[in-house]
Amino acid sequence: MRETSSREAEPADAGQAGIRAIPAHPMAAKILIVDDEPSVRDLLDKVLRRGGHEVVACATADEALATLQSSRFDLLLTDVVMPGMDGFDLLRRVKSAHPAIKVIVLTGYARSQRISDFLLYGADDFLAKPFQVHELVAAVDRVTGASTPA
Repeated sequence: MRETSSREAEPADAGQAGIRAIPAHPMAAKILIVDDEPSVRDLLDKVLRRGGHEVVACATADEALATLQSSRFDLLLTDVVMPGMDGFDLLRRVKSAHPAIKVIVLTGYARSQRISDFLLYGADDFLAKPFQVHELVAAVDRVTGASTPA
C-alpha cells in the first residue's frame, strides 16, 4: 500500500501539465486504486489528488482487500488483469463485503460480454485503457456524485 502526500512536488514532465489544471472537487472522495502497473497507479494517484480526493494505491488485489479491512472508501478503481487475484474476483469480493462502495473497472480488454459481467456484479462504470485524463475525471464525478467546476 502506498499513501502519498498531497504536498508532493509538482511533476517536472511537461507532458503532465494537464494534471495541474484539474480543479479541486467540492465533494472529495476517498479512493482506493488497484493496479499492478506502477506508472498507471502513479498517474491515477496524481490526477485524483489534484482533484482534491484522498487516495490510497495498491499493487495487488490482496493488498486492496487488506486495506479495506481497516479503512472505508467511497470508490474503488481497479484494473482487471493483475497477477494473483484479478479485478473481476476483487469486484465480487468487495461488493459482497462492502456493498456501498462504488467501483470503476479499468480494462484494456473491453469486450462487451466482459463489460456486462462487470456491471452485473456491481461495477458502476468502466474505462477502457488507454483513457484520457478528462475521461477518468468524468467517470469519477459520475460515480461519486462530485462535480468538477468548469
